Amino acid sequence: MNKTSDNNAMELDLKKLEVRVEELIRACAQLKDENHSLRSQQESLIAERADLIEKTELAKTRVEAIITRLKSMEDES
Repeated sequence: MNKTSDNNAMELDLKKLEVRVEELIRACAQLKDENHSLRSQQESLIAERADLIEKTELAKTRVEAIITRLKSMEDES
């Protein structure tokens, strides 16, 4: 090989490397955005879950109170 073809091959390799690095940079940026979105969604779901647990506990307490009242009414009869 002569010097010109060596330079051309090196230029081509560098161009391929440059393209690959740019692809990796875009992929990293996309993954970073997706990660941020997923973390935000996770926080929202955790808050929603806590709210649902609280509502479930409140409903459980009310049902238990109703059952207690019904039992006492039954005992009075």
